[in-house]
Amino acid sequence: MVALKILVVDDEPMVREVVAQYLTRDGFEVCELDRGDLVQRAVEHFRPDLIVLDIMLPAGNGLDYLRTLASDRPPVILLTAHADESDRVLGLELGADDYITKPFSPRELVARVRTVLRRSQVAASHPPTESGTLRFEGLSIDRRAREVVVGAQLVTLTAMEFDLLAFLAQTPRQVFSRAQLLQHVWDSSADYQDPATVTVHVRRLRNKIETNPEQPRWITTVWGVGYRFEP
Repeated sequence: MVALKILVVDDEPMVREVVAQYLTRDGFEVCELDRGDLVQRAVEHFRPDLIVLDIMLPAGNGLDYLRTLASDRPPVILLTAHADESDRVLGLELGADDYITKPFSPRELVARVRTVLRRSQVAASHPPTESGTLRFEGLSIDRRAREVVVGAQLVTLTAMEFDLLAFLAQTPRQVFSRAQLLQHVWDSSADYQDPATVTVHVRRLRNKIETNPEQPRWITTVWGVGYRFEP
């Protein structure tokens, strides 16, 4: 069986060493970098299945390098030493799949890596048990092709954005809390992942499918409870 490849980008040698040790022990092939400006080249040549990317890097910022990666890049888990929520939210808005705050348990990082990889592999293999297309007035969601059309326009969504939309749309008007969405869509919980992850993905999704994201037609907020899809 071919080992999955993980690219670890962090300027702290001890962090890279420990992370690489645990990932290698868990069966992954690891490539280490201490500079963010080499990430794109490493993605092209090493072809990682996932990137672990530190936000604070010398001569640059991990978020800046995240911006430069192609849209078809592998999943990204951000490492951050900041407790400031703004960095985490910005990372998620730029398309990061998860984040973990330093100091962290290497075992937790390995578990997060496996969870994100499992989600991305499931998405890539078109796994939905429900077949067919969900059709609403002005919106269609093809779960087999993983395509969304708004009006006559094909809309490009990330894997998690599509999973979130499809999950909400398959049970219209049912309200889900952020904790429930973390459980069902992210296969996670608030013990391991900030519920703000859900908020950011809803915002990104609205920006892509709603005519007016400030007054959403499809994904509405039920204040104090969560979100629901309006048919």
